Amino acid sequence: MAIEKNSVVSMFYELKDANTNELLESNLYGEPISFILGKGQVLESLEEEIYKLESPCNADVIIKKENALGEYDQSAIQTLPREQFAGIELKIGMELFGESEEGETVRVTVKDIKDDTVTVDYNHAYAGRDLLFSLNILEARVASEDEILTGIIAGSHSCGCGSGHGHGGGCCGGGHGHGGCGCH
Repeated sequence: MAIEKNSVVSMFYELKDANTNELLESNLYGEPISFILGKGQVLESLEEEIYKLESPCNADVIIKKENALGEYDQSAIQTLPREQFAGIELKIGMELFGESEEGETVRVTVKDIKDDTVTVDYNHAYAGRDLLFSLNILEARVASEDEILTGIIAGSHSCGCGSGHGHGGGCCGGGHGHGGCGCH
């Protein structure tokens, strides 16, 4: 079956750095994820590649960094006063979620902790990487009206969250180029 806009796609995937072969995410030993194509629930460039496939299938897809999560931006690293993190047991490498001045959810990674400052990185963990998706598409079907309206797939692990899974990865590298599971 051809995979079209508003298809519910159910799949297993493995995500690796295309250059180093480092495993970044996988759901091979869990439940398949499901998402609706055209809803921005996974990377737009991954959606574009899935449109070219048939269901069911296995496929390897490489998304270059400029079409994935962009270049790594050194200016996205900031050192902030430690008091801004009061009550949080900080650890290097941990991810924190906050709100930008525009009211959007932002995710930062703690890079360094000093007595009076904390250095955080606003880059996505996969910024600057070419991504290799190994896909096992199990099924693609037309979404119901409710699924299209809500973006939520009944009875499955879906990527319709819209705001980060805690995405120490999440699903499919981070929708809209920002967070995992097609989330920001």
